[in-house]
Amino acid sequence: MSDKEEMALDSGLNVTLTLRLLMHGKVISRCKGETVKKMREESGARINISEGSSPERIVTITGPTEGIYRAFSMIAQKFEEDITAAMTNSNVTSKPPVTLRLVFPGSQCGSLIGKGGSKIKEIRETTGAQVQVAGDMLPDSTERAVTISGTPQAITQCVRHICSVMLESPPKGATIPYRPKVLAAGAHAVLAPQHSAQVSGQYKQFKDKSVQPQHTDH
Repeated sequence: MSDKEEMALDSGLNVTLTLRLLMHGKVISRCKGETVKKMREESGARINISEGSSPERIVTITGPTEGIYRAFSMIAQKFEEDITAAMTNSNVTSKPPVTLRLVFPGSQCGSLIGKGGSKIKEIRETTGAQVQVAGDMLPDSTERAVTISGTPQAITQCVRHICSVMLESPPKGATIPYRPKVLAAGAHAVLAPQHSAQVSGQYKQFKDKSVQPQHTDH
């Protein structure tokens, strides 16, 4: 991480940031209750889960940078535990990475990608995490999906970089937040990759073809 980024993070310790995650409702149902309460208490961040019957929910994490890092570390660790538990009931030998999907203001994606893809390349190389920025906005919003995957440690380091980008390059103009829609009766959801516990019959791999690496500066 550059000196400029470190300064941004240091000066932003008392600044409240908000990161939004898109999660499958079934994942959230396993994390609710005592788990979320513990995450709130131990991280010091506010963690709110959107209500409704849509197949996907928005998880909003708000707090100072250190609180956000702790919250993401705990979330990633929880997913890692779920993957390990799922693997014990399957014949899969290679452990899939933890995958989280952020919902990120489109006006800040250019700074996250960097000129010619330089910034996102640096984040990948520095943290060891895979980072992909969707080329298109999420429906009826000015936000894009940013998918990060790797070990819990790599994901937490990646979030540090993302927070530094948010502090250095505030969003331009008003952001229209993405809100998952409730499915009509009989409709089928097209779901994004969530934490990668797709290692047994009960887990199904979903691919979001819009989530591709972006190499241009918008």
